[in-house]
Amino acid sequence: MKPELRIGVIDSGHAAHHQVAAGRRFFLQAEGVGEGPLQEDALGHGSAVLQAISQRAPTARLYVAQVFDRRGVTSAAQVSAALYWLLEQQVRLINLSLGLRQDRELLRQACAVAEARGVLLCASSPAQGEPVFPASYPGVWRVTGDARCSVQQWSWLDTAQADFAACVRGSSPGQSGASLGCAALSGHIAAYLGAHPGASKAQVQQWLRDNAQYQGPERRTMPCTPS
Repeated sequence: MKPELRIGVIDSGHAAHHQVAAGRRFFLQAEGVGEGPLQEDALGHGSAVLQAISQRAPTARLYVAQVFDRRGVTSAAQVSAALYWLLEQQVRLINLSLGLRQDRELLRQACAVAEARGVLLCASSPAQGEPVFPASYPGVWRVTGDARCSVQQWSWLDTAQADFAACVRGSSPGQSGASLGCAALSGHIAAYLGAHPGASKAQVQQWLRDNAQYQGPERRTMPCTPS
């Protein structure tokens, strides 16, 4: 019998129809980070992310850490607390379709602990602009969106901005870009881990590279106009 595959998602929650094994909300308070039961996904972002993952890995058990408020704002402290909680749930992969502008030592350390335990981390990274965290930390796969990719495709970019990219199209209006690209790639990885539960990080990465539909960033050319 194959071991149970547990996938962690740090986001804004989940829709009512999603089957979630466990969930926890992390919020800021005067004494630091508080914890409580999940609340309704007011943003819809987490619901779209879970949909993208479960579409590609329907048998994975999902563990949700809710860190966004109704304004779509979170902090390194909340994300760090969510990471440690998911490690306690013994997840194999954590999807972070989010990016913080500031490097914070507590978040860097939380990612390092996950890496040391063999937990795979996928974090969204913008296709352009300044680096974000945790995508820029060592050991974290930087993922963005790729309009070239269909639902079952991904690309190996190997650029200054991102390692991989995947499909940006989602079922929820207004949800697209690096967040869904990251979730889609996590879904592909989860499907692979479901079939190869003993795969190492190096083996997963090699499989991603070998089976990427595209290699390198999309090259856009300017249309020619008659002189």
